[in-house]
Amino acid sequence: MAVFTAVTDHQLAQWMRHYDLGDVVELRGIQSGIENSNFFLTTTRGEYVLTIFEKLTAAQLPFYLDLMRHFASHRVPVPDPMPRDDGALFGMLNGKPAAIVTKLEGAPQLQPNEEHCIEVGQMLARMHLAGRDFAHHQPNLRSLPWWQDTVPAIVPYLDDAQRTLLTSELAHQQAFFASADYAELPEGPCHCDLFRDNVLFAHAAPDSGHEVRLGGFFDFYFAGCDKWLFDVAVTVNDWCVDLATGELDMARVEAMLRAYQTVRPFTDAENRHWGDMLRAGAYRFWVSRLYDFHLPRAAEMLTPHDPGHFERILRKRLEGVALPGIHRSCN
Repeated sequence: MAVFTAVTDHQLAQWMRHYDLGDVVELRGIQSGIENSNFFLTTTRGEYVLTIFEKLTAAQLPFYLDLMRHFASHRVPVPDPMPRDDGALFGMLNGKPAAIVTKLEGAPQLQPNEEHCIEVGQMLARMHLAGRDFAHHQPNLRSLPWWQDTVPAIVPYLDDAQRTLLTSELAHQQAFFASADYAELPEGPCHCDLFRDNVLFAHAAPDSGHEVRLGGFFDFYFAGCDKWLFDVAVTVNDWCVDLATGELDMARVEAMLRAYQTVRPFTDAENRHWGDMLRAGAYRFWVSRLYDFHLPRAAEMLTPHDPGHFERILRKRLEGVALPGIHRSCN
């Protein structure tokens, strides 16, 4: 069970005195998740999620919580942090920072079809545009500088073919990140981890004409300011891929990209570097999974994800991926 810090009824009652959310009805641990202790919290006022942060410090949290509150205020469906009586969005519980956010409706869709990809694509573009006036800046902490620091620690654990791929792709990405085209790519706050299990879907209204309805995006604790195209590439590499082979399902890719570009069309530079950014998205998660697999940190994860999944995806992206024939009409 992914609850690393237990909470007694007395501790919770004392802590909830700082919130105007009614009386506690139930606190139930959430088994999913590998970074934090999460609980479903039901009060006489509604349903919420309580998170105790096992890694993030009190100094690091404001960016993530303020970003979620900003998106929620712009009608992007994300968990909205609840303020305490002093206006703060988190407090200390059992010696660790903790926050309460609204509970989104729905459940993850782990076998998405084209309609799910359309919903995600449109909302991702809306989220990007909503972040343009966000006042704070924090870089994506799992981007190039982290890759450069982390790769040397991983290399000794790899075979020759993996070592060659890891180092050659790092060189390619360093050159890409240093290019004038990369500097030109539009950027802003990004989710940076918008996998299938970080999106909820609810039942659509019977008269809506749709089979699915987006419940919202959650788990923003890897978010950062990055190129919007990177966020799209990370999302496509998960939502539009055959999990067994790493091959892209081009029907789902086209559905997601077409939907995204009805809200925010790609620039010429984004069109030119779609393949480079798909590789960057795959590389980021291959590096992190290699690190977690070979250099696990005590009590931080239940079971490390398979690094081979993103190695396969990266190798497939190196074969080349053209944009579907939709982007020229969007410029």
